[in-house]
Amino acid sequence: MPELPEVETVKETLKLLVQGKTIEKVEVLWPNIIKQPDDVEVFKDLLEGQTFQELKRKGKFLLFYLDDYVLVSHLRMEGKYRLHDQEDEMEKHTHVIFHLQGGEELRYKDVRKFGTMHLLTKGSEFLQAPLMALGPEPFDEAFTTNYFYQRLKKSSRFIKTALLDQSIVTGLGNIYVDETLFRAGIHPLTKCNELTKKQVEAIRYAAIETLKEAVQAGGTTIRSYVNSQGNMGMFQQDLYVYGQDKKPCRNCGEEIIKIKVGGRGTHVCPGCQPLK
Repeated sequence: MPELPEVETVKETLKLLVQGKTIEKVEVLWPNIIKQPDDVEVFKDLLEGQTFQELKRKGKFLLFYLDDYVLVSHLRMEGKYRLHDQEDEMEKHTHVIFHLQGGEELRYKDVRKFGTMHLLTKGSEFLQAPLMALGPEPFDEAFTTNYFYQRLKKSSRFIKTALLDQSIVTGLGNIYVDETLFRAGIHPLTKCNELTKKQVEAIRYAAIETLKEAVQAGGTTIRSYVNSQGNMGMFQQDLYVYGQDKKPCRNCGEEIIKIKVGGRGTHVCPGCQPLK
């Protein structure tokens, strides 16, 4: 699933491709992707004549700011946006087509059909689902050590599970949680309420630095992720533990292992992340 760095990269490439362009009409070939409004015909009608004014991101969500509305899009596992000429062959698994003035088409393709789109009135986007319940991003001023520590100390969950909880901190997924905990030297099975404030600060710092580096590298391509211009991310070259099971740790040489935490595959270096 694309995480914060991948969605940030998609946002930046899409901004170059569609900002300032106007939607003439919309085709929806898989209605289940449209979550709000309930009526797909209303969704299509509201978008007609709207111009892409700005693109933003919150956690793993893309926010397309139009004249009167905000299109909130979650890519989930396989969602991709690409700009095409209308003569281009239609690829399989294309589910939503935004026909733009001038003959171009912004096409949304999603092999697994897990992606979602909510069309919300401007100004209401953070007052309702799906954005309302999101916690701060690691880059936000609100994501202080004190805030993070206060949230974690009330929980007996494993720290890996808590970091995946988007209401605590948004934008982190399986890849960057594993990398963050490695850099912080914290075992994923450590319980939140057993962490010291110093350890929480180490996790916070590691999350920020990991995400900064991943954004600079254009994200991580593990299987099928590419940005909206078809380019791969390169952060996979800098992964310490994720996907490295049975390989020697680059830091201490001990073999990376893979375990399950809350049903999620989790990568750990027993030498650098001892369970205390």
